[in-house]
Amino acid sequence: MKSEIIEGVKPTRMELLRIRKRLELAEKGHKLLEDKRDALIERFFKSIKRRDEIKREVEDILSKAMQALIEAEMIMGIDQVRISAKMVGKIGELRFLRDNIMGVKVPKIDRENLDLRAERFYSFTGTCIRLDEAKKLFEEALRKLIDLAEIDGAVKALALEIEKTKRRVNVLENVLIPKLQATRKRIEMLLEEREREDFFRRKRIKAIMERRSIARGST
Repeated sequence: MKSEIIEGVKPTRMELLRIRKRLELAEKGHKLLEDKRDALIERFFKSIKRRDEIKREVEDILSKAMQALIEAEMIMGIDQVRISAKMVGKIGELRFLRDNIMGVKVPKIDRENLDLRAERFYSFTGTCIRLDEAKKLFEEALRKLIDLAEIDGAVKALALEIEKTKRRVNVLENVLIPKLQATRKRIEMLLEEREREDFFRRKRIKAIMERRSIARGST
């Protein structure tokens, strides 16, 4: 398939130099974007792997926490468990910030004002150890869920940046660089034709001048 040339470009040496410079920059940009895309993809799959690991950990912890809670309800009764659950202190608040991964802005959760070891205000009388175990497991699950939310946000941000970078690579690779190459080749060809025409024109003029000089010398 023949590449299109850039319209409106005059076949001059100045334009040829300009096109060569643009092509050089486009090729360098293409290489940098390819490197960035590959690095982002590598980081993306590492994040996917870590996200899946955390998901499995959360599922395992929640399964154990629910089992402990069910056993606590069987020992204490559902109503007493609900009353005890309301007698737990607040764990604080989350703040959502932004982090930077290879130039990509990703969500980051600030845990500074968060204390997942919520204070218990219920007495040990009337409760059981399985309730305490359930509380600790749910706190651990919450920590993991925060990590999961953070890395899931990073995965989504990286996926968007990868797609954007791929589009830019494709535009350079399939549109701009071929056009610049075709335009450069076209200008070089026209300049070569012009040089050949000038060469033959000068040669003809020289031949004419020599014939005239001979004719003047013979008279």
